[in-house]
Amino acid sequence: MQKFMGFMTDKVAPKMNVITRNPYVSAVQDAILTTMPLIFIGTIGTVLDTIREAFPAFPNCSGFSTFSFNLLSLFLAFLIPSFIMEKKKQRRTRNQAGLAGLSLFIMIICPVIADDKFTVSFKALGAGGMIAAIFTGVFVGWVMSAFGKLHLFKEDSAVPDFVTVWFDTLIPILLILLVGWVATSVAGLNILELITNFFMPLVNFGETFWGFVLVNFLTMAFLYSFGISTWVLYSVMSVICLTGIAANEAAVAAGAAATNIHVYEVTWIMTIGGGGATFALSIMMCFLAKSKRLKLMGETCFIPSIFNINEPLVYGTPIVFNPILMIPMWLCGFILPCITWAAFKLSLVPIPTKVFEMWYLPKFIFAYFSTGSLRGVLLAVVLFAVSWVIYWPFFKVYDRQVCQEEAASLEKQQVQAARGEQ
Repeated sequence: MQKFMGFMTDKVAPKMNVITRNPYVSAVQDAILTTMPLIFIGTIGTVLDTIREAFPAFPNCSGFSTFSFNLLSLFLAFLIPSFIMEKKKQRRTRNQAGLAGLSLFIMIICPVIADDKFTVSFKALGAGGMIAAIFTGVFVGWVMSAFGKLHLFKEDSAVPDFVTVWFDTLIPILLILLVGWVATSVAGLNILELITNFFMPLVNFGETFWGFVLVNFLTMAFLYSFGISTWVLYSVMSVICLTGIAANEAAVAAGAAATNIHVYEVTWIMTIGGGGATFALSIMMCFLAKSKRLKLMGETCFIPSIFNINEPLVYGTPIVFNPILMIPMWLCGFILPCITWAAFKLSLVPIPTKVFEMWYLPKFIFAYFSTGSLRGVLLAVVLFAVSWVIYWPFFKVYDRQVCQEEAASLEKQQVQAARGEQ
């Protein structure tokens, strides 16, 4: 175990951190995180629609989602190249890069312009075009940053800075739009379809049993237990989950059944108390620990854990690099996804069909709104019970060990105090 932990610390963690700090990867992550308020607004529409189900006279609130979550790709097409320029220390042209990204994205989704009408597939503007938006955003950011050192005017020129930016970005923006024009208008390619089909194997793998289990094991347990930020896989998860929920929503609107299980509305049911389902552990520490240190940590972390914030628990207990508590986190990261997949695959719990990303709600409340069923709440209860059973024996061992350490420390202090009095 010590050799394995050393390997993760010395070999894996540094490489993961390098990936996380890559300007293109971090730009995609930051762009997706920036859109979270808009995604939350779409979630509000889901909550309000539950009122409409009980009271049919209540207004239709689908507009909240239509003009927030369902415009996700447009937001990303602008934000990704803008963040890339910022991370490349070329802030002066970040807005122009964002506008170029937006232009190229609209070009590649092949809108129909006729009789003064602009017609585009609305699906492409939301999560359905997310993969293409990420690809075009990264491409635009790369081109714009490559021309970042191009300056048509000298630094001491009397021309205002905002005017120099106009001319400095003319060539890269022209090149970007030229590539899009040649591909769509001259070659007649459907870039949106080509990009989506290229990355679809990734999405399809994520929707399989092993894809669901593996991705969630890595993000909610394994990497987290080594202190590695799970955001390194967030962009991959978002492509799978947001594409999946958009497909479910479209399927139900067309009269078909929702089939995609790997969506945030499902995966976040498993993170009871945060990644690794640590709510059970926080309760044990708060109310059942005999050691003073664990009891104090439990009292400190209990309230945040209710709202699925467990960084204080993971890093303060600590679970990170603690073999006694890492193992149950790994077990939860593997067993809970297996149970969850089976529950939805066997139709024991209805598959979510609407965006609901208020992950910070207590999980039993979240489970009801994300699935629209009390069976979702029952699933959350079962997962909590399983996590309790998994953590309990390891907690007892660790609590006993900490008690022994505290007793030894107290004895040492008493001996030192006695020597001081002499």
